[in-house]
Amino acid sequence: MVFQKSPDGGWGWMIVLVSFFTQFLCYGSPLAVGVLYLEWLDIFGEGKGKTAWVGSLASGVGLLASPVCSTCVSAFGARSVTIFSGFIVAGGLMMSSFAPNIYFLLCSYGIIVGLGCGLLYTATVTITCQYFDKRRGLALGLISTGSSVGLFIYAALQRELIQLYGLDGCLLIVGALSLNILACGSLMRPLQPCASTIPEKPILDKIPDQYLIYNEQEKIVYDKKVLEKTSNEGRGANTVPCSDFKQDSLLTKNGQLSSGPRERDTYRKKAVEQTYFCKQFAKKKWNLYLDYWEETLGLFKNKVFSSLFIAIFFFDIGGFPPSLLMEDIARSANIDEEDCVIPLISIMGIMTAIGKLVLGILADFEWINILYLYVLTLIMTALALVLIPFAQSYITLAILSGVLGFLTGNWSIFPYVTTRTVGIEKLTHAYGILMFFAGLGNSLGPPIVGWFYDWTKSYDIAFYFSGLCVLFGGLLLLVAALPCWNSSNNCSQPDKPLPSLYSYKVSSSA
Repeated sequence: MVFQKSPDGGWGWMIVLVSFFTQFLCYGSPLAVGVLYLEWLDIFGEGKGKTAWVGSLASGVGLLASPVCSTCVSAFGARSVTIFSGFIVAGGLMMSSFAPNIYFLLCSYGIIVGLGCGLLYTATVTITCQYFDKRRGLALGLISTGSSVGLFIYAALQRELIQLYGLDGCLLIVGALSLNILACGSLMRPLQPCASTIPEKPILDKIPDQYLIYNEQEKIVYDKKVLEKTSNEGRGANTVPCSDFKQDSLLTKNGQLSSGPRERDTYRKKAVEQTYFCKQFAKKKWNLYLDYWEETLGLFKNKVFSSLFIAIFFFDIGGFPPSLLMEDIARSANIDEEDCVIPLISIMGIMTAIGKLVLGILADFEWINILYLYVLTLIMTALALVLIPFAQSYITLAILSGVLGFLTGNWSIFPYVTTRTVGIEKLTHAYGILMFFAGLGNSLGPPIVGWFYDWTKSYDIAFYFSGLCVLFGGLLLLVAALPCWNSSNNCSQPDKPLPSLYSYKVSSSA
């Protein structure tokens, strides 16, 4: 189906507004789950590693299920998926208020809310891309700040609600607020398909031969062979049952006599045609699956792409836990809550929004190598993580939270990095694979840090480990992106382009 040309404005700005509020409402609580994490530790008395699974699943499940989310949006549209997902997020949050144990929370908050957020993210990005072409980068940047602003506001909001109404009341109110996603979804008016005139003859007659699922001449030969075989088998039977003869001579619905043998031949011909079609369709689907896996293996032959998926995996293992555990880090450092004027998670949220905008602007400068810029953010993140154990006051933790939040804004340039690595033709396929590994890192990072604390009763070793993980990924990506490595260790050609070498040619459909 061909849609209208992207208007790059008009109702598209309303789409940006409602997409912003959709991400604000759905991601506010899961990203600010660090405030709830402290309450769950006190209520259920489980280890920090096990309790951290709740928040990590809420952020990781949506990324892990990104292929399913994309399929749902393609099949049912962004508006329907947004309204349906609004019920999922609200229901998961309200169910979590009645959680009797941590295992119930893993399902209600971790999986249900996480899956709803993944569906909403895909829906908002998809419909925004449909409405914008020339201003697509600006539109995507605006809606992506919704989650960061949500983190900034929900961290303080949930803390205040817990003091006034308790944890159960907080989750019920937050779940009720998320029902406003339904109103946002109702405003996501899809673009109408282009108007087309009624064809004068059946559309199948207008399809070019190269787009048919099978060749017509091959089908005719196949039909003749099968019909000859069936007719020879029919001649071998000299006797025809009387009941069959009577059935062949029955009156049709219009009162005319039907010819039994002719109907049987027609039926056989249709059966042969359908059988051949099914065989060819199954063969074509199998070839598509083979092409998909061949294309996937081809991506991993790219040194930079292989290093990139390792880097994003280790970055999420080490870089995501502070957004979940920073409040508990402050409590472990014996910092009074009264000294925390602004929640540390709120500081991370607002700085993440600023980081997305600033890094996105820097990525547009031609003299800046986007891949090296991304590597720089990874190395600086590693240094900030290693410094967390040395922070023993609210001021130092607030500064580190702001730095980590700003560097986490490198998510805004990650699609540019992926495009530079594999080319625009392979962007969708490669980005889905990378998001899967990012979701895996999000799911594993906080529990690993929590297990380190349960084992050592300190966050020191945990964040040394996190910093080393991010540093390893950044250095590996840097080495893979060096020109001398890309040119088969031929350092005599330093001016050779960087990962643009790994772009793929589009195969002709002739």
